[in-house]
Amino acid sequence: MGGRLTRVFRTFNVESRARREISKEKPTPAPRHPTSRLQELADHPEIQEEIYRKDDRLLTFLKDVYVESRDPPVRVKDGGGEHLPCKQEEKRLTKLGHLADLDVKKVPKGKISIVEALTLLNNHKLHPQIWTAEKIAVEYSLELKEVNSLLEFFIPFTVQEFPKETKKAI
Repeated sequence: MGGRLTRVFRTFNVESRARREISKEKPTPAPRHPTSRLQELADHPEIQEEIYRKDDRLLTFLKDVYVESRDPPVRVKDGGGEHLPCKQEEKRLTKLGHLADLDVKKVPKGKISIVEALTLLNNHKLHPQIWTAEKIAVEYSLELKEVNSLLEFFIPFTVQEFPKETKKAI
C-alpha cells in the first residue's frame, strides 16, 4: 500500500519538473586545482638544475648497497615426465547394444562405459552359465578381480509385476 502512494507522489508532474531542470542554466564548474607545475619549473631554472644535478653523497650510499640473492638449488625429479603420457593409451571399441546412440564409441582398455556395464550385468543376471566372470573379463578387457567385485556388489534393477489377486491381498 505504501509503495503505491509513494509512486504516485514520485510520478506526479514528472514531465514539467524535468523540463524545468533541463531549461535551467548550467551551473559553473568548480575551479580546477593548479596542476601546471611543469610551467612553474620552466620559469625557475634553479629548480630544473636541482632536479638534474647528481648528489655525490647519495651516489656513495647507493654504491655501498650490495644485495646478494641465492635461489634454492633446483632439484630435478627422477620421473620428470610423470604428467606427460609416455605412450598413447590403448583404446578399444565399445560393444554396443540397442543403446548405441547414448554411449561413447571408444573406451580405454581396462575400463567400461555405463551402457556396457549395464549390458554385462544384465547378461550375467539372465544367463550366468554363459556370461561367467572369466568370459566377461576377456570380452571387455578387464581384470578378473574387478569383474568379480562388479558382479558381487552391483545388481541391475528388476521390474516386478504383481498379479491382480495379490494386489488385493496387499
